Amino acid sequence: MKKRIAKLFLVYEFFPNFDLQFPIDYAILMRLKDFVHNQKGEIFVGRIHNIEGKKNKMDSLRSNVFTKHARAITVAARAGGGNPDYNAALKLAIQKAKADNMPNDNINRAIKKGTGEDGGANYEHITYEGYGPGGVAMIIEMLTDNKNRAASNIRYYLDRNGGNLGTAGCVSYMFERKGMLLIAADDDISEDELMEAALEAGAEDFIAEEDGFEIITTPDDFPAVREALEGKYTFVQADITMLPSTYTAIDPSLQKQMDKLLDALEEDDDVQNVYHNLQQ
Repeated sequence: MKKRIAKLFLVYEFFPNFDLQFPIDYAILMRLKDFVHNQKGEIFVGRIHNIEGKKNKMDSLRSNVFTKHARAITVAARAGGGNPDYNAALKLAIQKAKADNMPNDNINRAIKKGTGEDGGANYEHITYEGYGPGGVAMIIEMLTDNKNRAASNIRYYLDRNGGNLGTAGCVSYMFERKGMLLIAADDDISEDELMEAALEAGAEDFIAEEDGFEIITTPDDFPAVREALEGKYTFVQADITMLPSTYTAIDPSLQKQMDKLLDALEEDDDVQNVYHNLQQ
């Protein structure tokens, strides 16, 4: 079984509160964007911890998160109708909104805007491709009612933080659209049982990490796999995403710029999804 967990021990002089014995080059440590300490001072790096950290951060920007979800729900309802039983895109948008504790009243209002019952702006999908600091490939998906504003903002964020806007297709070939479900490790979860259930439901890949499990599907098979596991397991994330085929490592000195760029994109109401191939 593949393992994607990196476990490091910090030098005592950098983290005096931890009683550790094995020093490691600080430059190597700084290549890691997200890390989580346990009580022994070990560091675990994995997609699940990254997602959980992002969720905690987004709790402080809840109104911004609700705005993004409302737009996604409105657009999905406008395109395929207001009944999630017959509109897969709407069903997924509602599931994502509920995962972030969006109130039902907000969800229903967004659906009504999409079906024309409650007015609302006309949002359109726009996808930008470009590069972050150090040549990190980036795909930015937006829902906006003002294309000029959206383009201006994205160019500003990238230019100000060591990146640049590219042309259509310049990085998309490095990514593949996949369904992804992340489940945190728990003593009550049997790895074998979970793997069997996921693969029987149509999953393409099952990856066991020390902090949990990563299940990869095709976009078409994602709903069936999610339905098969839902109720039995709690998802850290369950979504259609863009997974990079290759990763880009950047100099530690560029990490702050990359963080600022991602923060600026997350805080923009027009931005729905940001995908990148930064090696973590």
